[in-house]
Amino acid sequence: MKTAAATSLSPTGAQVWARARGALAVVALLVAAGITMAALRSDGGFGRLDPRSTAPAGSRAAAELLKDQGVSVHPVTTLGDALAAAGSGTTLLVTDPGLLSHAQQDALHHAMSTTGGRTVLLAPDRDTLLGLAPEVATEPPVPVRPLDPGCSLPTADRAGDAELGGHRYTTGARGADLCYPSGGAATLLRLDAGAGGETVLLGAPDLLYNDRLDEHGNASLALQLLGAHPELIWYMPSFGDTSAGTTPAPDDSVDGDGAADREDGPGDDRAGDRPGEESSFLDLVPDGWVWGTVQLGVAALLAAVWRARRLGPLVTERLPVSVPASETAEGRARLYRQVDARERASASLRSAARARLAPLLGVASADTHTPDVLVPAVAARLSRDAGRDPHALLFGPAPADDAALIRLADQLDALEREVRTS
Repeated sequence: MKTAAATSLSPTGAQVWARARGALAVVALLVAAGITMAALRSDGGFGRLDPRSTAPAGSRAAAELLKDQGVSVHPVTTLGDALAAAGSGTTLLVTDPGLLSHAQQDALHHAMSTTGGRTVLLAPDRDTLLGLAPEVATEPPVPVRPLDPGCSLPTADRAGDAELGGHRYTTGARGADLCYPSGGAATLLRLDAGAGGETVLLGAPDLLYNDRLDEHGNASLALQLLGAHPELIWYMPSFGDTSAGTTPAPDDSVDGDGAADREDGPGDDRAGDRPGEESSFLDLVPDGWVWGTVQLGVAALLAAVWRARRLGPLVTERLPVSVPASETAEGRARLYRQVDARERASASLRSAARARLAPLLGVASADTHTPDVLVPAVAARLSRDAGRDPHALLFGPAPADDAALIRLADQLDALEREVRTS
């Protein structure tokens, strides 16, 4: 098979490189940006309060300290796994109890009352406490800041001041410890639960964050609350967690702590229905889609900058071949004839004729194509017996056929000659 021979029009290697280097630079920049983002997010994409996350809002530091003390940390993402692992020798941490449905809250409350272990709830709001700790009332949230223990709970007394705040709680339950008060209400509340267990409410989770753990008594308080038993079940609820969603309450009317049973419709979910906490659209979009959209936006911006670059001023060049004007006119005429553009051809002929006649008649350039000015000036130069209608010639309708177009061209030439010689 014969290959096409190179011609003088074939691009050279330098030309190919000049055309492709812009696109290659954009691709290289995108690859570098992707590698940089991947390095910055090398924690594997784990979310807030995840014991595997090294991000500032992650909890890898607390989990590692607990492991050093001999505590086994088990991250779970479904309520079924959490309840299956809970027992008298475990601590169950629920990072976002507000995401649980009514049925899931009932199942968790039943486990809290019967397993005999410790349950730690992070920042439960008023609606959540109706299902998990109905004897507790809430007060408006306050900013997170260092607070003194203000109670006799040994855990708080050993930790000293710690960063707490957020939701505040009050209760009249016997044996409760109300610690780290702010404005007369506790930001850490410990309650006795059934079967010798206990429940701890924290108004804000900040002391478990990687970037907050080493401040004040945060680490001491966190390790004591979560390390009381050899097993820690680190439960992270999510919107997709439907496990234990249909578990009924243990009694028909009232549970062991006086909490009335509630009817749950299908798909009942507290997410997005909590007072003071609204879920935005970005909260529902996975991080991968967000970062992918950002990268596409950067790529589109770079492409726009690349394609909008200045090309520099126009450069005049000598034509390689000189084409006579007659040949150009003939070529254009053939194109008009090929597409039957008689209207366009006659308009071009008349416009050129008017442009040549106006200077001869002393008509201003602004009135060159104005019939009321140009036609009287032309008529004044024509002889009375000429029998020509200058208005029909210069501003009339398009010819009906090619013969009429030719006659129009001849009549315009005759009209211009007569004006010139008059």
